[in-house]
Parts: sequence; structure tokens; C-alpha cells
Amino acid sequence: MHHKIGVLGLHHDHIWGNLEELQRTGRAELVGAADPFRPLLEKYQSMHGGHITESYAELLDRPDLTAAYIFASNKATEDLTVAACERGLHCMVEKPMAATLEGAQRMYDAAKSNGVRLMINWPFVWWPQLRHALDMAQGGAIGQLWQVSYRAAHQGPVELGCSEYFCDWLYDRELNGAGALMDYCCYGAVLCQVLLGSPEVVYGVGLSTGLKPDLSLEDNAVLIAKYPHGMGVTEASWTQIGHLTAYQTTIYGSTGTLHIEPNHGGRLLLATLDDQGGSPVYLPESPHHLADASTHFLELIDNPDLEIHPLCDPEHCLGAQAILQSGIEATALPTA
Repeated sequence: MHHKIGVLGLHHDHIWGNLEELQRTGRAELVGAADPFRPLLEKYQSMHGGHITESYAELLDRPDLTAAYIFASNKATEDLTVAACERGLHCMVEKPMAATLEGAQRMYDAAKSNGVRLMINWPFVWWPQLRHALDMAQGGAIGQLWQVSYRAAHQGPVELGCSEYFCDWLYDRELNGAGALMDYCCYGAVLCQVLLGSPEVVYGVGLSTGLKPDLSLEDNAVLIAKYPHGMGVTEASWTQIGHLTAYQTTIYGSTGTLHIEPNHGGRLLLATLDDQGGSPVYLPESPHHLADASTHFLELIDNPDLEIHPLCDPEHCLGAQAILQSGIEATALPTA
């Protein structure tokens, strides 16, 4: 089936790579894009053509749309997703899900009540080694799970080279939902939700190191999710120099430990009682529907019986949003 997709929001920098990926599938037509920032609209049109508008409502009113890519601020995403779902559009939303738990719940409810697919896209889902580690952990390969740890870190959005449009809302508590905590603790939160479920309690520390004097938000955060017989640790940093320790995932079990190296090409390592140093795990070939975010989204639309990947499942992402909300409350940070 050939789908016609409208893009709601261009001010999340992840949009550009996802649009290129979508075009490579050859299975969808980009009808147009809406965003309040004219330079982003002009960039989009120069790359993809089609209709552009500063009005989200105008794009949503087009009768030929079948789905929407939503790449706006976390706060704007809440209303845009609800509006798109009510219009009967399937939606792919860039992580985390929303700025607030209440907004995430509205998104979830809107998708359910309108019978449309809602997929939350996390860039690390498309690392084969991460997906296989989840399959192994959930299949009992390392026994009883007792800890999940993830650290997301870099020197900061500005220093990383993110666009001014992206940084402006990342550095705005209302539009982002928090600072580094929302931007980067979200990854570990969804891993915890999928592997361990909803925690009993969430502890947290969020702080400003003072290394970014112009930033009013926390630039570092650590959340600990407590379970009856386990815990999850999710770390976020906007001040880390270098890539050492960044984007590392470790899953601890009673009979083994899984360590996932980041990015495409990263290894999955398994340590056991008989192999304390750990050895690489063979990665089986991935099914076609998990080739990338766009392929998975289109397959979900075309095949109603296809199960969404657990990390992209809005129910799990709603649970992750609850972990983040509890973390914000635990750190005594202001709410959005």
C-alpha cells in the first residue's frame, strides 16, 4: 500500500534522517510539512518538495493524508498527536513521547479511541544488538533480571551541533518537560519499563553543574527505579566530554550479564559463570519489518496483526513517561 504522509513539525533535528529513510523505502509519498519556522519549511521543500505551511491545522485538513510524522517539541507533540489521531491518521512520534504524563495519556487514549497506530520512535531500537539483547533477556537467557542500566551523555545539544530550533525548545522546561532528565533519562526509562515493568518508586537527582551558566535547567540527572527484586538506573548528561561510557546498556541477571555496545555495528557481549570476561553473541538476521523506523511504521499500518516492537509500543512508552514524571517529582525539579 502506498501511503501519503504529512510532517507535523520540523524543529526536532531527528526529522531529517527519518525523512531520508522514509524516501528510501519507496512506499510512501511526502505530501507536505507544517512548522512555525519558515527557514525549516524552505529546507524541507528544497529537499523533498510538496506543500509547506506554517499552519498545522491546514496540513491536517488535507483529505489525502493517511499518516503523520510528528517531530515537534515534546509539548507541541501532545496536541498534534491527539489532533492527528482524531483525524484518523496513523502517527509516528519521535521520543520520548510527550512533555508531561497527562499529555502522553491523552495521546494514548486518542490513538486507542480512533483505532489508529501510534508508534514512538527511539533511535536505539534500530540497533540489532539492542533488540537481540532484549529478546535474550526476556527469554530467560540470563535468568532473573535484577538490574537494567543505561547512560545517555554528550557535551550538550549546542556543543553537539544541534540546530537553534532544536536547542531552543530543549532548553525550555515547558516545551521539553525538563532538561537533560527528559531528553536523556527517557531511554533508560523505556528499557526499564519493557524489561522490569512499572516500578514501586523512583528516586532521582537532577542538578546543574554550573558548567553552562546560561542554562536554567538541570544538565545532569540520575534516576533509580526500584522494583520488588530489582532496580533500573538511567543516567543523563549534557556535560560529558568524550564518548567513553555514553550510550552503553547493561542488563544484569542471576545467571549472566548482557552488555550492549552503542550504535550500528556495536557488539552484544554475554558474560556467564563459565565466561566471566564475556564474549560476543551472534546476531541473527533481523526481520524485514525491523529494518528501520520507517519500514516498521509502514508495516504496522499495512498489517494490523503485526506486533509493534515493545520499545515503540505506546503502552510501554506511557509507562516510561510515568517513570520520568516520578523522577521529576523525586528530584524536586519544577514541572512543565
